[in-house]
Amino acid sequence: MSNRRKNKRKISFGPVITILVITFVIMLLSLVLSMIQFQGDITYIEGGKLTSSLTIVNNIFTFDGLRFLFGSVLTNFQTFEPLAMLIVSLIGISIGEASGLFDVMFSWVKKLNNKGLIFLTLLAGIISSIVGEYNYVILLPLIGVIYKLNDKNAYLGIITVFIGMTIGYGTGLIFNDSDFTLGLLTQASASLEVDKNYTYSLLSNTYIMIGSTLILAIIGTIFIERMVLPKLPKKGTEELNERVKSKKAFYLSNIAFVVLLALIVYMIIPGLPKSGLLLNQDSTEYIDMLFGDASPFRNGFIYIISVILMVCGYIYGKVSGNIKNTAEFSLGLSKSFKNVSFVFVLMFFTSQMISILNWTNIGTVIVTNLIDILAKLPFSGIPLIITFFIFVIVMSIFMPGTYDKWALASPIVVPLFMRANITPDFTLFIYKAADGIGKCFSPMFVYFVIMLAFLEKYKPDESESVTVFGTMKKLMPFYLVMVGLWILIILCWYLVGLPNGIGTYPTL
Repeated sequence: MSNRRKNKRKISFGPVITILVITFVIMLLSLVLSMIQFQGDITYIEGGKLTSSLTIVNNIFTFDGLRFLFGSVLTNFQTFEPLAMLIVSLIGISIGEASGLFDVMFSWVKKLNNKGLIFLTLLAGIISSIVGEYNYVILLPLIGVIYKLNDKNAYLGIITVFIGMTIGYGTGLIFNDSDFTLGLLTQASASLEVDKNYTYSLLSNTYIMIGSTLILAIIGTIFIERMVLPKLPKKGTEELNERVKSKKAFYLSNIAFVVLLALIVYMIIPGLPKSGLLLNQDSTEYIDMLFGDASPFRNGFIYIISVILMVCGYIYGKVSGNIKNTAEFSLGLSKSFKNVSFVFVLMFFTSQMISILNWTNIGTVIVTNLIDILAKLPFSGIPLIITFFIFVIVMSIFMPGTYDKWALASPIVVPLFMRANITPDFTLFIYKAADGIGKCFSPMFVYFVIMLAFLEKYKPDESESVTVFGTMKKLMPFYLVMVGLWILIILCWYLVGLPNGIGTYPTL
């Protein structure tokens, strides 16, 4: 009897079944919530005024809903942006590995102990927020390769960098690619009713970003080593490496890298002869020209990285002899695709789940109702900050998109916090910090699913099962510690009154 109970406890749903179950639950919720007429009011800024509109939950079990369910399957997958980004990223990483370039570039990793390795990986994840969500499709596969090449636990590397990219998404060393658009929403919301002269600056949270980055990296390293590492499977056997290491090849590939980097920099500097090719010339603000939605640099960032790796990888491989001809180069472009077919299966089902969630409006209605509750609470100061932080975490579980939530929340939240004597800059920082934490808890966050796929690739043996809730269970105690740490950082900054950035403070 006891053996049967143990076997039952070991039974767990694989990621695909879990995603299908969550999808079916979303569909059932759409039926139930539409029947009880669960709805919310969206408040947005139009023509310099606040405007409201009613949004309802759409029932997927209707004629239109079923037409969408069956008629949009391929479209949902084809237009799933993370899929294309990951494929392009893997091409560049593949040739970096196959050519032997990464063997030389990251050979220093082998000398690091667990603590040093965790710290650098966590820090890299946090500061990579400057490129926004591109960091997930670059660092998740890259860290796995780096750890494997240096006989380190790739399982640990992937989880650590994912933690850094999520809990640290709201911080970094300067700003990230979404701060410009988030700042525009913040400025519009603040200047509409409370302060018409308010202007958002991208450097308004620089000091607190640098401070929180260092605190998260140091404290996070300690707790990952103590709370996460013991729960992870041990690393597998070291991969047999027969690639040649060549100083000459590395030197020449470095020259190529400097030349290509200089060329890229020239193409993002406006005003020089034939420069600005990668900038959005229709914009007047440089940061929008560089990171705006219509920017060739932003939209082509993954491709630019892959091209650089392809050129440098080819030069290193050819000079070192690791790549003997164009046929080997072509095959080398697919090396990192080995054992990642599972990621494409997961992304297919995830794309359907997310599209159904978006069509039903469940996430939008939940977010608008939470915002409405927050606006009616008689809170200010610390209770308001803590409540908002927790609400944003809940919002992010159902709506992981950073910009989408802030578009719904900022017209209400920013004036609410300003009337509580809290600056818009500090309010936005609180939002971004909580948003990153919320993504850790959300199976609807596509990059969590991608992380699972790479854990599956690098698992040391077949007996180790990688599941959605199993992975969450392993990380949950650590996530809760990080929630407490983030709240402590924010409250200490608020109470002490330290400057957020250049000329900005937590309070008005």
